[in-house]
Amino acid sequence: MKITLNVNGEDRTCEVEPRVSLLDALRERLDLTGAKKGCDQGTCGACTVWVDGRRVLACLTLAIACEGRAVSTVEGLAEGDELHAMQRAFVEQDAFQCGYCTPGQIMSAVALLKEGHASDDAEIREWMSGNICRCAAYPHIQAAIRAVRDQT
Repeated sequence: MKITLNVNGEDRTCEVEPRVSLLDALRERLDLTGAKKGCDQGTCGACTVWVDGRRVLACLTLAIACEGRAVSTVEGLAEGDELHAMQRAFVEQDAFQCGYCTPGQIMSAVALLKEGHASDDAEIREWMSGNICRCAAYPHIQAAIRAVRDQT
């Protein structure tokens, strides 16, 4: 099937089988490799993107279900050469080690601030619990989220 996805504000057309996940369409058809294939079962959060402003696991979402909806990936956060505040905070707070989970962590972190779920560390941990960091950089991830939260 030929589908058109609006990704990071730009219409992108690709051909997919009906069973292709949004993650595979982004990575393999549209060359947007920011979202990572971690577990491919929806348990690690490395593939987190937004669809119509809501967090989704791209590995569990069919690409055809996203036609006509706004898809946002980590590649769309920066404005030109200017990193998004959360991207900067992840660098400044050393909130990544291997970096594999980082795109999904950042997408979830930005979303949880928009959702108003960052009042304290316990709430941050709860709302970020779907994003696993095998390197255990959680204290630094929380610090990055707090830093951006406190800037606004």
